[in-house]
Order: sequence, then structure tokens, then C-alpha cells
Amino acid sequence: MRPAGTRAGRAGRAWARAGRALGERVLARRARAGRGLARVVLALLAAALFCAPFAAAWQYQRYRQAVERQTAAPVARLSGPAGAAVRRAADGTGPVVLAYHDVRPGGGGPYTVPPRRFAAQLTALRAAGYRTVDSAAFTRFLRGGRLPARSVYLTFDDGAQGLWRYADPILAAHGMHGAAYLITGHVGRRHSYYLSWDEVRAMARSGRWDFQSHTWRAHRHAAVDAAGRLGPALADRLWLPAAHRVETPAEYCRRVSADLDRSVADITGHGLPRPTLFAYPFSEAADRSGLPAAGPVLGRLLRARFAAALTNVGSRPLPAGARAAAAGEVQRLEVTARTTVAQLLARLADRAEVPPGAHPYPLREPARWRFAGDPPGTGLGAFTGRGPWPGRRRYLTAAYLPFGSADWSAYTAEATVSRLYGTRAVASVTVRDGSRRPVRVSVTRGWARVMAGGRRRTVALRHLSPASYHRLRLTVAGRTTTVTVDSLAPVTVTAPAATAAGDLSGGLALGVGDGGTGHRPAVTALTVTAAPAGPRPPVAGGPVRTPVPPTVALPVLPAARGRAGGSV
Repeated sequence: MRPAGTRAGRAGRAWARAGRALGERVLARRARAGRGLARVVLALLAAALFCAPFAAAWQYQRYRQAVERQTAAPVARLSGPAGAAVRRAADGTGPVVLAYHDVRPGGGGPYTVPPRRFAAQLTALRAAGYRTVDSAAFTRFLRGGRLPARSVYLTFDDGAQGLWRYADPILAAHGMHGAAYLITGHVGRRHSYYLSWDEVRAMARSGRWDFQSHTWRAHRHAAVDAAGRLGPALADRLWLPAAHRVETPAEYCRRVSADLDRSVADITGHGLPRPTLFAYPFSEAADRSGLPAAGPVLGRLLRARFAAALTNVGSRPLPAGARAAAAGEVQRLEVTARTTVAQLLARLADRAEVPPGAHPYPLREPARWRFAGDPPGTGLGAFTGRGPWPGRRRYLTAAYLPFGSADWSAYTAEATVSRLYGTRAVASVTVRDGSRRPVRVSVTRGWARVMAGGRRRTVALRHLSPASYHRLRLTVAGRTTTVTVDSLAPVTVTAPAATAAGDLSGGLALGVGDGGTGHRPAVTALTVTAAPAGPRPPVAGGPVRTPVPPTVALPVLPAARGRAGGSV
């Protein structure tokens, strides 16, 4: 029998051999795994090297799909009518807002301006001394700030893709700035027409653009009744087919509020400053919703979010200034594919603010009068008695510089009215024209009537010594308007103290009517001056004052019909 130690030694050696074998197997397995991992790594590296050109091409293609290649800015040279228009460009103060849509070649419709024409327009603006402002500066101006003379604010509605490809290089070449009003729900969709967010960010980085609101997806027409009649989705309550009714006022407010808030959130969510301005879709500024609430509901929703809303149409002139700021709405000058350089500069001059008294004799400037609503061919001769008188019209109106005088607040207008034959021929002069509170004085052969406010409430009636001519003097100073006819005691009209200054500003308008008799009066003299420093005596040389009898039947004066751009 062998000793126990011998058996234990053999067992230990066996365990050692087993351990070494196990270790060798583990090491061999690890070696094989390492070699496999190395082969995998090498394979991955080879695949990466192989695929890198394809991945780069894919990334480049994706970038190309999101950011289109820009085109070189065309060179524009001004000659002929364009050059002449630049040389005679009129002076003006206050900014003018231009409304563009898309810029691209190929006849994209009436609102698509070709790049060469756009370049020519910017060249003309720069040559005429205009400079562009951004949305921040324009917003400060509406809130009471100041801007240099000949400022122009370039706006572009919808967010068309041509702004990046064609307009941006032209802006860069002229050192100008633009504001893109985005339909944010369309950005990144239909890239053949709309911008991508990558392009928007690239435009923002250039410093040449800022971005404002043009709704999220409310830039559309939709059914507003069971018959399928279409209306603007932003301004109308929409038809709900499932409920067989139109939206309630609360549903309308929730839908529009959600759209406006989503538009703002889309812009700020992409790292851009919060928009302060809004552009109406289709320039549909009218509140058609018919909601039974005080004041336009849509206007209140917009004012809660934006400093002002922009439109291309309006019931009264609202150029950028105090009146527009009070209304919360600014009227733009629309530029189309057919707008020439000469037309653009002429319309800019028409929109520019002109100080009262800068042109003291308005009857010598027939081109500065507007006869909106009257037959074609109506001219100042119909008011001065030189003719022609258009057709069978019984009453005509004309407004002087309706845009240029929109912010007049201190001036005096003096007029001589003649040829007041018969008892029904009438002539009128209106101050603060286009404001919320115009003041008008109408005279016949023997009567003078002073009316105030949008509803033309009669505030005074004076009996005149019957005569074929009378002299009128109207002075505007702050909230007070003083009216004097011949040598009668002045009539003072004072607006409520709470009335905003912008709601009182406005210029001059005339009205003449023959009352169906064929006797047509004439305005034979008219001057406009800055308001005098102190009171002046009544105009001398008129008919003798006759007091109103205590009991007298008031004559029925022909009612003046309102015209766009005039309130006479």
C-alpha cells in the first residue's frame, strides 16, 4: 500500500495539469476572439472607407434639398425713364413700406418679380437716396421712435423659396435689408416654392433678413356656410360640416389664437427673435367674422401679440406714422411683376409724408389730388369751375395728398367758394380727412353747416347773408378745430381728451355738388399753411353776418357720399 502523501502528490499534479490545460484553452479562446474582433474592426473600417464617399454625397444631396444654390445678383443700369425718375425723385419724410411676394425668373405670376427688375428697383432706390430699415427699427418707429428721411421697409409675404435663391444675393449686392413674413406651417414643405428652415437660418445668419408672422396655416380660404361659399380662414367663422353650423365666437377665437401662437412658436423655436409684426393673408384686414362683441375681434387678437398688422388695402389711407400706429394697422405699397422703376418711385413720392405748408397752393397741383370712386377722367377742373364736369354726377369729392397728409395735426386751410347760384348748390371743405374725427363745413348760398365725426354729426348751423361766394377758414391744432365762415363767430370743435393723437390726424378734402340744378359751385382759392402761433381775426371782406332766426326751417343739404381716401 502506497503512502497517502504519494497519492496526494499525484492528485495535485493532475489538478495542476488540468488547470494549465484550462488556462491554455481560455487563452486560446481569447486569442481567437481577439482575432475575430480585429477582423470585425478591420471590416468596419473598410466598410466606412468604402461608404464614406456615398455618405458624403448623400449628406450633400440632403443639404442641397434643404438649401438651394444661390444665383449671382444681376447688374442693373438705370437709363431712359428709370434714370429720369431717379433724378426727379421727390423729397419725403417718414418710411414707406413696400410689399413683395416672390422673386424669381420665368413668369411665376403677377406677384413674382423677375430678378433683373428687382435689382433695377433696388438700384433706383439707392440712387434716389433711400435706405432700408429692419423690423425692429420699424417697430420702434411705430411706438414713437424716429427714422431717417427716405427710409423704406422691404417686406416679402409667404416665405417663397426665391427669397433665398434670387432676392438675397441682390440685397447683399446693394447692402439692403428685407423682412420675410412666413407662413410657418409651409416652411420646409413644397420646397419647390417655400423656404426650408435651413435656408431661413442661413438668411438670418447673413444679417440681411428678419422674420415675421404671416400665420401658421390660416393663409387659405375655406367654407363659411352650408352652400360652400369661401371666405378667408383668418377673418371669417368657418363652417363645421360635422356639426352642420358655423363656428361659435369662442371657437373662432380659439382657432385663430392657436394659429397665431403656433406661428410665433415656430419662429422662436428655430432660434429666431420673436416676431413683432404681422401681415394679413390676402391683405384681408376686414373683420368679417360678425362676432357680437365690441370692436373688431381679429384686431384685438392681433394687437395682443403684435405691434401692428400690415395690409395692402384699406378703407382709409394708413401710411406708416401716428395714424397707423393708433389703428394698429399699416398700409403697404404693393410691388408686382409689372411695376417699373419709374412707377415705383412715383408711388413712393405719393406715399411719402409731406409737412403741412410745404405746398401752400394745392389748387396749383392737380396731380396731388385723388378722386377715388368718381368716373375716370375726373380732374381738379370739376372743383375749380374750369371743367369738365363728369357725366350726370351730382356730387364730387377729392382728397389732397391722402397719404402724405395722413399725420397732419397742426395747420390752417383757407378757401374761397364761389358760383353758389340757386339754393341747392353746395361746396364743402374737410380737415382731418381720413381720421376718426374729421370736421367738415358745407356752405350754400345762405347757410353754413359744421359737421364732425365719422357720422357727420351737425355741431353748428349758421345763417349767412345770401351771396354767391363765401370764405372759409379752418384751423387744426391738437384736439381742437376752429371753423370760421365769412365774419361769423368761430365754431370750435373739440375731440374728447381720451382720443389718441393718431386718431385725429388727417389732411384736406373738397366737395362740390349742384343739387340737381346744374348750377355747379367752384373753389376758386385754397391755401394750406402751418398752424399760426396765435389767433387771427376772422377773414375780412365776406358777406355781412346775419344771426339765425329763432324759428326757421333748416334747408335740406345734399348728402355727401363717402369715398375711399376722402371723408367729404
